[in-house]
Amino acid sequence: MLASQSPRRAALLTAAGFSFTQVPADVDETLLPGERPEAHVKRLARAKAQVIAGLHPDAIILGADTVVVLGPDILGKPTDAADASRMLRLLAGRTHQVYTGVALWHGGQLRDAVEISAVEFTTLSTEEIDWYVASGEPMDKAGAYAVQGLASRFVARIDGSYSGVVGLPVAVVHRLLRDLVDERSPGQAPRAPEDGRG
Repeated sequence: MLASQSPRRAALLTAAGFSFTQVPADVDETLLPGERPEAHVKRLARAKAQVIAGLHPDAIILGADTVVVLGPDILGKPTDAADASRMLRLLAGRTHQVYTGVALWHGGQLRDAVEISAVEFTTLSTEEIDWYVASGEPMDKAGAYAVQGLASRFVARIDGSYSGVVGLPVAVVHRLLRDLVDERSPGQAPRAPEDGRG
């Protein structure tokens, strides 16, 4: 069961052959005072998984959270078009990090990890930023861009997990799921995050 309403995370899991039910988790994503990026995404991934686990105690629950980090700045989802433009001006012509926390929860057992990838942006003109913000694509994305969408033209290089930059490092999910299943039933083949039916 995927504790997220993100169509991008759902598409990544589907493409990798996982079957699952998608249930949004309502969690306060406010950054805590002094909280570091790795701790932040791990805390929110765990919280999302645990919220849905409380409603579906027999399910394997997958939670995830992503932020973009540039120097001391942690960039979540923009609040409006002006904020999206601000983030894109910060990212233009520079390399930033994308932190994605993943948490798998089942029967009181938790497995979690954080994937960190580096993304290099090309320089961006004011016209390019205005065009991209006007497209509406940045508005629900950490760091105000979608690497798999229109913003792909701005990405010069990725060092790390492409799917992690999209919002869910699929190889990490597979590893955590395999570890969780192996501990529960040694020798059993890994299954997808699902709702426990069938």
